[in-house]
Amino acid sequence: MIDLTITEALKKLNSREISATELARAHLARIEKYNPELNAYITVTAERALADAAAADERIKNGNARTLDGIPIAMKDLFATRGIRTTAASHMLENFVPEYESTVSQKFIDAGTVLLGKSNLDEFAMGTFSKTSYFGAPVNPWQREKHLTAGGSSGGSTSAVASGMAMGATGTDTGGSIRFPCSITGLVGMKPTYGLSSRWGCVAFASSLDTPGPIARTVDDAALLLSAMAGHDPKDSTSADFKLNMQTPLQPILGDGKKLHVGVIKEFNDVKISDDMKSLFEKRVADLKSIGAEIIEVSIPNILDALAAYYIIAPAEASSNLARYDGVRYGLRVEGSDIYDTYKKTRAAGFGDEVKRRMIIGTAVLSSESYEVYFMQAARVRRMIADAFNRAFESCDLIVCPSGAGTAKPLDSDMTPLEYYALDLFTVAMNLAGVPAVSVPAGLASDGLPLGVQVVGKMFDDVHVLQLAKHIEQFANVDNRPTKIMGE
Repeated sequence: MIDLTITEALKKLNSREISATELARAHLARIEKYNPELNAYITVTAERALADAAAADERIKNGNARTLDGIPIAMKDLFATRGIRTTAASHMLENFVPEYESTVSQKFIDAGTVLLGKSNLDEFAMGTFSKTSYFGAPVNPWQREKHLTAGGSSGGSTSAVASGMAMGATGTDTGGSIRFPCSITGLVGMKPTYGLSSRWGCVAFASSLDTPGPIARTVDDAALLLSAMAGHDPKDSTSADFKLNMQTPLQPILGDGKKLHVGVIKEFNDVKISDDMKSLFEKRVADLKSIGAEIIEVSIPNILDALAAYYIIAPAEASSNLARYDGVRYGLRVEGSDIYDTYKKTRAAGFGDEVKRRMIIGTAVLSSESYEVYFMQAARVRRMIADAFNRAFESCDLIVCPSGAGTAKPLDSDMTPLEYYALDLFTVAMNLAGVPAVSVPAGLASDGLPLGVQVVGKMFDDVHVLQLAKHIEQFANVDNRPTKIMGE
């Protein structure tokens, strides 16, 4: 049962070949076996999972099955879950139990999913390896003896899905935090169009960039999860009033004489990537060309400036969002001699080094001396990048590019903060522009580790993005069965 995809499991559940309770128990047993090593979950909700599964079995038995009834998932521990600890992988919220449900997690409840637990991440989603988690870093299940990163910030979600400790998971993507982890764990991860899925009830990092999205083993599975989580939310002022029309399984977008213009970004040609990444990217582009895609070069002139703009805008928004954690209203409280001393002691103890670093940077760029010089300049670059994407899509339908420069690195890699930030080079521009992008397995490198390729589309062209990704998935044909990955 562990190797089933969501699509396969739904067929077996609805034919009553297997039960949701059996499926839940199989995944809970796997969590018990592997989570101590992989550290993918912060909180495991076994009782809740079995109750969810029993309810799903009853609905299926009565002919009232919901769209994802009985599918066991992991919820990134950034989404508020009523009555279940929601930590954002921080000391500040270590014991926070919300009395409300986030819109995304409520949509999955409504779809009939089974909640296995809350998955690990970088503290407040700030990081690239999930190493900043107060609860320790999750481990990549691929070649796990090497103790490789599962990526960040959604590293717990990718570790859980890749190892078979969940069939699917939620993530959030602020600058690549779904796509990069998925690329190095052999999974499909999508950053939808900004506003397509609600941020309400999701602990905020950078509000104009944060994008909830799905993590799964196949493109069709990711499409099913996205269909469940997307939709307008009146509680989120940035939620888009757009109805996603997704037909699953996804239909081919190429072949049978269909023509499609697929762009490759000129400015990425001079960016250093591994030989394996370069070779696999060229192979997948050639595959698309072989079934009718016309490959054209497009220019996003300021795309290499996206990293600098992102690391001004994101910390600035984080500085504002994290001001609410003051030791008074909720979360950690460290008593001081007066209210100001309490603020200082609480925030000094409650935030980790990376969060403090970004808050200090953000506060600095928002100061009266620096606002125009740094923040407004970054905002102008952001606008230029968005405009450049719009111009590029006048000559092409979709864009393909690498998801990262290479394979997963060891968790103990000796890297400076700037070197960590540079790993986001291929992903941050899509967040700045708000366009949809999905990372799909492109193949295995010479060392046997997975690599991913991105498909990028116009705003609200999410379905076509997934359709092209499915072609790449079929050509790459990466075996990402959990039992294969874990050597069972």
